[in-house]
Amino acid sequence: MMRWPGVIGVLMVVLTASWAAAQADRVPTPQGPGKTALGIEGTRFTINGEPVFLLGFSYYGGLGASEEFLRRDLDDFQRRGFNWLRLWATWNAYGQDVSAVDPTGAVRAPYMARLKGLLAECDRRGMIVDVTLNRQKATTRGGGLADFEAHRRAVEALVETFKPYRNWYLDLANERDVGDARFVDCEQLQRLRELVRRLDPQRLVTASFGGHDLSEGDLRDVLTTVGVDFVCPHRPRHPGSPGQTEARTREALAMMKKLGKSVPVHHQEPFRRGYGGWSPQAADFLTDLRGAIAGGAAGWCFHNGGQRTAADERPRRSFDMGQQRLFEQLDDQEIRFVDAAAAQVKPSK
Repeated sequence: MMRWPGVIGVLMVVLTASWAAAQADRVPTPQGPGKTALGIEGTRFTINGEPVFLLGFSYYGGLGASEEFLRRDLDDFQRRGFNWLRLWATWNAYGQDVSAVDPTGAVRAPYMARLKGLLAECDRRGMIVDVTLNRQKATTRGGGLADFEAHRRAVEALVETFKPYRNWYLDLANERDVGDARFVDCEQLQRLRELVRRLDPQRLVTASFGGHDLSEGDLRDVLTTVGVDFVCPHRPRHPGSPGQTEARTREALAMMKKLGKSVPVHHQEPFRRGYGGWSPQAADFLTDLRGAIAGGAAGWCFHNGGQRTAADERPRRSFDMGQQRLFEQLDDQEIRFVDAAAAQVKPSK
């Protein structure tokens, strides 16, 4: 016959086990890399399966920003409704090379580790990262990969290293069709796309166009031959551009439907202040963003960079964040825009 102390002991064990099981059900499993996943549904982007419009900002030289600068910039932009950023893995400007890979495609310390830290921070926040590569002479602004073999090594290093993170996509080649050192033909792009598919079948990939609106031939090249997951036109930069974005977006979507290859249109690098004779105002940025949304685009970027009209090109904005973080370099027109941008984006259904 079991005595009371024995009965009480058994009950305590059972109750303790039940309480622990209940707590285990109540406490979420700690999240590692992969908390935030970018996807595509038709001509829209998704984050963790939910349709979303990507509202982003250029952060080209982000690997040169300190951890404090990065966190504060992300706080400021995320608080205003921005959910992605564009960063280059090959960035060399104003005498500061912050590229994650060198001209041969080899990993560069400490910048590859910084890229991992940035992806992890954005993953934690639910933000998306555009990681861009470019083919260019390494002595010119923007860094660059020397040739196809260097390009292949860089792609392999990035995809294999950051496979656990699902919150980034790869722009294989910035403005790949521009007829200078940036040019990467479709055959090489196709080989790079196939490499990504072998290494990480779920990784989303694009290859951006430079300075013009898309033709049916452009779309056929990248959708049929290369096999990109979405298209990134860099539209012309002039005072009439903002008013044309809605129509140009609709045209691109219509051409893709005709080709039987409908994918998202992502306005990854529109006009910016400090670029040339035209100095867009806050209203121009807002008009362009509204046009992108109305035309059916899946994403849009607040582009920013160095002030070409200044001797030292300051403010350099996203082109150089070694001494000042991005948000502190924005002028009054840019601040007015970023404060108003999120109100233009209607929740996706």
